[in-house]
Amino acid sequence: MLFRYGTDGYGRPVKKAVVYTQTEHLISNKNIDPDALQIINRLRDAGFTAYIVGGAVRDLIVGNKPKDFDIVTDATPSKIKRIFRNSRIIGRRFRLVHVVFGSKIFEVSTFRSNAEGSVGNDFGTIEEDVLRRDFTMNALYYDPIQQHVIDYVGGMRDIKKHVLRPVIPLDRIFVEDPVRMLRAIKYSATTHAKMPHSLRHKIRTSAGLLSQVSPSRLTEELLKIINNCSACEIVQEALDTDLYIYLQPAATSLIYDSREYEKKYMESFKKLGALNTIEPDARLGKKLVYLIKDFIGTLTDWQKETADKYSYTELYAKTWSECRNFVLPMNPVRKELEYAVKASLAEFGVKPHQTAQKKQKTEQPQSQKGEKTSENPNINKKSGGTKKSKSKAKNKNSGKKENTKPAQKA
Repeated sequence: MLFRYGTDGYGRPVKKAVVYTQTEHLISNKNIDPDALQIINRLRDAGFTAYIVGGAVRDLIVGNKPKDFDIVTDATPSKIKRIFRNSRIIGRRFRLVHVVFGSKIFEVSTFRSNAEGSVGNDFGTIEEDVLRRDFTMNALYYDPIQQHVIDYVGGMRDIKKHVLRPVIPLDRIFVEDPVRMLRAIKYSATTHAKMPHSLRHKIRTSAGLLSQVSPSRLTEELLKIINNCSACEIVQEALDTDLYIYLQPAATSLIYDSREYEKKYMESFKKLGALNTIEPDARLGKKLVYLIKDFIGTLTDWQKETADKYSYTELYAKTWSECRNFVLPMNPVRKELEYAVKASLAEFGVKPHQTAQKKQKTEQPQSQKGEKTSENPNINKKSGGTKKSKSKAKNKNSGKKENTKPAQKA
């Protein structure tokens, strides 16, 4: 174990961070995307410092495969842009750089100051940047060149103890960004980290702050839950902390009203988690089925609907409209929701063109009769044609015989 030192106001050396070596953190660079390593090497070659930061470091420590590799540096966005031609600056106020390698996008940010709180946009140092991170387990910096994990806030200790501890004071953390409450329950569920009572209580009392969050951000967070292998556990945490009513108000209302619906809903999310484990890249529509199927089951008696004649187009249109309102404020891609509605209706026996199929079955005996008459000419080709044509030929021949007989007598 090493230490990183700084100085206090009097110029005296002070321990600032614990530095863990490879034998202590056990991260292997083989588990890091080569393109992420390339970005860090190029920034270092240009004279800047650069680290992998956040959830990727946490996942590497616990042995999970990171989905994304976020990078932080002391280079400003304009300088990053000059180093990487395959990059673009995004954001107007909080500017970041996206470095693109084919279908992969790496987010590269500049160290930020906490002079304006955890949501300010002034550039700063790594010591300031760490104090803007939401929870200690996400506030670790990894240097893949030296293979060091730099820990300013005790994040390594909290990961080992399975404790979720905030970096930002409780009186500011959720006021500055309410979405952090959703991240808290997600980290707690996926890492099995226990939330201190003070943190859980603060989330419950601050839940109403989510009503100020835009539908686009709520959609983004809900999609992260839907794509997570621990989807059921996250939803359960959201219900326990009074957050889910702001993500899915209609579903929450049904859950509060009916224990049976709650049981079905949670079972569907268990199946969704299993799907994410087996088929993580499944299309969104396939995953949305688990969100809406139980709701569709409450709309009508589908056995009666399918027993009688029905218009598939009309049933689909009404169901889609109900489901669109049901998932609000989430706004998924229309074609994916359409896929989910059609797939759910099929499970209830509602399928397109079924009326036409029934009609075709009732008309089948008549068509078979017609097929027999149309096939008759081909059937008797070897014997010289149909019975009708044979009869005509016979009559013709008999006429000839009648004309020849009198001539013979004469």
